[in-house]
Amino acid sequence: MSLKAAFIFLAPNSDPTIHQADIQTPEVTLVVRGVGNYREATQVAQQLLAEGIQAIELCGGFGHKGTAQIIEAVSGKIPVGTVRFDCHPGLGGKSGDALF
Repeated sequence: MSLKAAFIFLAPNSDPTIHQADIQTPEVTLVVRGVGNYREATQVAQQLLAEGIQAIELCGGFGHKGTAQIIEAVSGKIPVGTVRFDCHPGLGGKSGDALF
């Protein structure tokens, strides 16, 4: 059985319909989506859940609040993990919590 997982990254001016990639290996299908803010991230997470994604990992730009929003968006139906940066270099040294 192959795992279907997703990685959502947060980058200003990202558009999840454009900034995306799907990577397939024999054991894992990884769906990558770029989003510009937490609102888009929750929408993408719900969409991925509906598409059968089994786990979501969030980039380090997601703070505690953003991570909680994604967990709530998928109703706890799949695991959500995060890469941890309290001050993300790609977001001007801030957490997404400070921006959104």
